[in-house]
Amino acid sequence: MIYFGGISIALFISALLLNKRSKSKSDIFLFIWMLLMAVHLFLFYIDHTGQIYNWPHLLAIETPLPLFHGVFLYFYVSSVTNQFPKNNWMAALHLLPAIFGYTYLTNFFLLSGAQKIEVFGNRGEEYETFRIFGLALIFISGIAYVFWSNILLIKHRKNIRDQFSDIEEINLKWLQFLTYGLGGIWSVVILTNNDTYIFIGVSVFVILIGFFGVQQRVVFNSKTLVLDEVNMKSSETKTKKEKYAKSGLTDKLAEDLYKNLMKLMIEEGLYKDSTLSLNDLASKLDVHPNYLSQTINEKERKNFYDFVNTFRVEEFKRLVKINNNQQFTLLALAYDCGFNSKSSFNRYFKKRTGKTPSQYAKSAIK
Repeated sequence: MIYFGGISIALFISALLLNKRSKSKSDIFLFIWMLLMAVHLFLFYIDHTGQIYNWPHLLAIETPLPLFHGVFLYFYVSSVTNQFPKNNWMAALHLLPAIFGYTYLTNFFLLSGAQKIEVFGNRGEEYETFRIFGLALIFISGIAYVFWSNILLIKHRKNIRDQFSDIEEINLKWLQFLTYGLGGIWSVVILTNNDTYIFIGVSVFVILIGFFGVQQRVVFNSKTLVLDEVNMKSSETKTKKEKYAKSGLTDKLAEDLYKNLMKLMIEEGLYKDSTLSLNDLASKLDVHPNYLSQTINEKERKNFYDFVNTFRVEEFKRLVKINNNQQFTLLALAYDCGFNSKSSFNRYFKKRTGKTPSQYAKSAIK
């Protein structure tokens, strides 16, 4: 049964995350979330099959649980994209609705098993207002956190283009698709309130987010952390002109830096390094990454990702015209230019030239 599959996978993912040697904050949140998912699926299953009345002390434990899922989606997305609130107490406020729900139900939890069964037999008599209010809060919470998480992912995609030349493994597209999927589950909750469909969707969601989440590598390391924080704060409240208004980079220094940058890129071909990042390049130039980012933005009118990949495209166009290179595949040439995957190469080349690599190669060889 798919419920057992979801429970088993959630517990298995939790075990993998627990045994992970270097746990990131996002790993910890995913670990807690997977445990909550396993508990929620189990409680739903025994409630759905009527077995819960054999353990009446478990009645109503499931009721406020949906309020955790949107929160932990937000916690996971914000931590893996380095947008988690710096004040942990502020972050903890997101848990208040669920905590309030359990606090309100304290008197119910103190009832005997027979009394709990009687309350449920009377369709939650004396708790009607709580059920209506709680259901509305669950709907609002679910949709709000799905929307909020998508905003964070959009900001993340812009942010990584300012720092990395290859974003294929860190763009978190899988997480955005799954966030849309969770939004779909909440839509089913709102439109049909069919528990069976809802928890089948949850089980599939658990399997997918667990599979991808365990494999997801850390996006921002300690070297990129400071720059990332600066970029995120700036992009939220300032235009590019305002962003650099108080910069210590003078026009003369910017001009010299740009000359050294172009010399390094052209003569040493640093763009051929598929893992090249803004911090790596700044280190080569012995300059602060913020100054380098500002120089590229102002002189080239591009982010770091577009700046580096433009060199890669031009190098490919040069190589493909050389007769001796016709013995190599287009992908082999792309790798030599610094591209790290076929999909990113094809996508960016088409965006840059308006042609696919094969179309360009055919026209170039004629």
